[in-house]
Amino acid sequence: MTTQTSPHELHANRVKWQSFWVCAGVASLTILDLSKVNVGLPSIEQSLGGGATELQLIVAGYALAFGLALVPSGRLGDLKSRRNMFLIGLTSFMLASLLCAVAPTIEILVIGRILQGIAAGIQMPQVLGLIQQLFQGQERGKAFGVFGATIGLSTAFGPTIGGLLIAIGGIENGWRLLFWMNIPLGLIAVWFAWRLLPKKQVHEGGASSLDVTGIILLGVATFSLMLPFVLTTGGPDDDPRRWFWLIGFAVAAAAFVWWERRYLRIGKSPVVHFGLLRLASYRNGILIATAYFAAIPAMFLIVTLFLQQGLGLEAVFAGMVSIPFALASAVTSWVGGRLVNKHGRKIVVLGVTLAGVGIAATLPITAFASEAWMPWLIAAVLTVAGAGGGFVISPNQTLTLQDVPVTQGGVAGSVAQVGQRVGTAIGVAVASSTFFSTLYAEKGLEGSTDIYRDAFGRGTTIIVALLALALVLSLLDLRKRELPAA
Repeated sequence: MTTQTSPHELHANRVKWQSFWVCAGVASLTILDLSKVNVGLPSIEQSLGGGATELQLIVAGYALAFGLALVPSGRLGDLKSRRNMFLIGLTSFMLASLLCAVAPTIEILVIGRILQGIAAGIQMPQVLGLIQQLFQGQERGKAFGVFGATIGLSTAFGPTIGGLLIAIGGIENGWRLLFWMNIPLGLIAVWFAWRLLPKKQVHEGGASSLDVTGIILLGVATFSLMLPFVLTTGGPDDDPRRWFWLIGFAVAAAAFVWWERRYLRIGKSPVVHFGLLRLASYRNGILIATAYFAAIPAMFLIVTLFLQQGLGLEAVFAGMVSIPFALASAVTSWVGGRLVNKHGRKIVVLGVTLAGVGIAATLPITAFASEAWMPWLIAAVLTVAGAGGGFVISPNQTLTLQDVPVTQGGVAGSVAQVGQRVGTAIGVAVASSTFFSTLYAEKGLEGSTDIYRDAFGRGTTIIVALLALALVLSLLDLRKRELPAA
């Protein structure tokens, strides 16, 4: 005997998925700004000037500000209203994009990018918290599968979109369209968010307060950890004293742990519940995502720099090389979201392996292939890497948050996102500085393709090593999960 779904249930399910697409669309908009701006860096340099430090800040400053805003915003969303925080973040993102679009100098553009990153950090935790709030059980795995496919497409299509906009607007000012596009899309998203996102949510039981001291200490620790990597360009002018910031990180991190434990002992609700980190699924998922996101954004940057500067490809064609990665990632994200409840961490192990194999295959291609065939061959092997990436992002997201209480969904997602942003800042800094330091060492900023081949090989070796670390972490988590059944 089959049971019929009532019209009320059908309507509620439709609104739920419409709300999901609002969240996924806005998340895509923020993630696009992590990848599409890469392809605009040569145009920005030509239009506004600036050196390696300013260009690095345009990319990594966004990630730094993103990471700093995540946890306090996630906590506020959990305590107050995820919907309201979502709208605040989205509106701020549009205003910051406007500042970037009209920036008269490189310094104003850097400030605009940092403000963009803060706005992105306000809205992303609400996206993750709302998805957890809207979906439970196996349906959550399906939702995160679709979400992962959407994010994968955004990440990989970013360079292509950036290249097309620069081609439309011209080398001198086409990069401004990268930011103008956020404004009409953001206005549409605000309208749908206002209408569709749930106005009510379940809150934690007992006393709940905003742990301001904990937020400040965590912010100082995150800033001190990310800043020296953000300031690393690989150029001869890098100040070695930047690494002293890591001492500040160690002190602030120790103070944060002490304060949070004390805050919990006196009966208050800390900004981060360390009980979450005792959940193996959550802790291991964060570590895997941190290593993976240290590798993939760095890979897109290195490939774009190599194709544009080393091979002389136009921005639009350099961006198109990532399209096969995007399409493959979208398909496997959707498939992975449906399979994760059955196969668990095995899906992630497969994904990291494929991603590593695909990216490692670019090394012999760039070392030995002819310049005419190189972009085509890189696109082909990135298809394998993209297929692997889809099996990592959405399944790992589901596994990371599967045991987290819904009332802590925002801050739990925020801490996971902090790991990703820290990973991105470190990975981009290490890989790109290796790339540029090779050019400086071989005096090849204006030199032959051979020097760019060397730079690409060394930078990509770092990326493959990061994916090997993600694989080791995935295998350890898989072993831990299987031990009780042995």
